[in-house]
Amino acid sequence: MLRRLVLMSAASLAVLGATAPAALAEGGGLPLPLLAGPDKLTITVADSGNPAADGTFELECGTRTAEGTHPRAKGACDRLKELADEGRDPFAPVAEGTMCTMQHGGPATAHITGTWHGKDVDARFSRGDGCEIARWDALKPVLPMARS
Repeated sequence: MLRRLVLMSAASLAVLGATAPAALAEGGGLPLPLLAGPDKLTITVADSGNPAADGTFELECGTRTAEGTHPRAKGACDRLKELADEGRDPFAPVAEGTMCTMQHGGPATAHITGTWHGKDVDARFSRGDGCEIARWDALKPVLPMARS
């Protein structure tokens, strides 16, 4: 029985190894942390109202580690893991056609680039309306508390 299980596992890995490069080349994703390296992000924040939170920070989230110059690396990695466990893409823009309150949350902006779960990230954040404020707040502490 154990030999059969090992053979099935080896066969499954062989199929995955053969199909993964093709799926990735076609733009499909395999957001499997086991197949990707650690998540590496560069986060640039400006005009947050907190000079210590403004700047460019590196964040690397491994299976069991949180590293980089981000001031709250562990909390940021924990939040990204929590969002992934919920099946949410923390870097997705506000959906087209979404009704947003016309409130201004301050001049803060952020730009996040890098890789997350094997996919490229190039996301911009602001606090220009209710939807963008909610999007920013959902990513705390990856993004800092902002003062308007």
